[in-house]
Amino acid sequence: MFSWLFDRPSPKQTNPRPDASRLAPIPGPALDRPRFDHADRIPTGRFRFIAIDVETACSDAASICQIGIACVDPGDRIETFSMLVNPRMRFDPFNIRLHGIGPDHVEDAPCFTDAIEMLMPLLDPHHLVQHSNFDKQAVTAACHSCGREVPDWRWADSVTIARRAWPELKGNGGHGLANLKKRLKLDFHHHDAGEDARAAAMVVLHAERQLGLPFEDLLKPQPRKTFAAKVILEGDPAGALAGSVMVFTGALQMSRTEAATRAAQAGMCVRAGVTKQTTHLVVGDQDLTLLAGHDKSSKHRKAEEMQASGHSIRIIGESAFRELVADACPDDGKR
Repeated sequence: MFSWLFDRPSPKQTNPRPDASRLAPIPGPALDRPRFDHADRIPTGRFRFIAIDVETACSDAASICQIGIACVDPGDRIETFSMLVNPRMRFDPFNIRLHGIGPDHVEDAPCFTDAIEMLMPLLDPHHLVQHSNFDKQAVTAACHSCGREVPDWRWADSVTIARRAWPELKGNGGHGLANLKKRLKLDFHHHDAGEDARAAAMVVLHAERQLGLPFEDLLKPQPRKTFAAKVILEGDPAGALAGSVMVFTGALQMSRTEAATRAAQAGMCVRAGVTKQTTHLVVGDQDLTLLAGHDKSSKHRKAEEMQASGHSIRIIGESAFRELVADACPDDGKR
């Protein structure tokens, strides 16, 4: 097995704090683990953001056995680095099969306290990106386990960013790295910490291009979406369209309340959802970010299914709706 190539005394000598400035190339993984194209030294300088990923030895979140980082420079170039960590606890067979790291690989690796001391000068000034909240939880657990203060890092979640950029993936494979790898055609080796960190960084870069927003703007809270209020009205029994049942979906140029009022004046009952009693569905503009990958609302799709099964429901747009109620109320000054 490769021995440590750090320029520091052997484990038998006293060395209370590692000096990151004196680091020689980080020792490579054992022969049975691919090295990938990670940097030999901890990167230096200022970056736009840094993605971070950890692998663990067992189900204990504190059992960090590998830390990977991906540093994105102002030109969007990604420099990756990874280091093995001795968690000083058991390795579960499941985890070994997942990432290929076992006790022999980390026998001479630094403990978490030493590893984090080496990385803090780089990580402290930067915004850190994790894919899901596990990495922050693992770092927090490892700090508590070794009795050190948890770093006051600024964390962002590339899952949240991906949900904003590709809402259609909700319910359609999700926003995990495995599905994003397929959807965005990302090239990385899953379950190596350096590679997964690079994948998280690539997700952010893709999201920037998808939304036309810089990283800092992706972190800002999104304005809350407003949904049209459900309006239920009984139709005028003397109206020309009495006996009809109207349902609206999507955004109309007129307010939903105005549209419902005009329908009721024409004799139509207005309901919130499509049922067997529905005779008309008015389709307005659709916000695709709310449709979970579909190009039509659930009301629209249900109405089409009912049409296909022989139900006599009409699906019309707003202009046809305006004409319909105008013809039914010829004296209505709003037509």
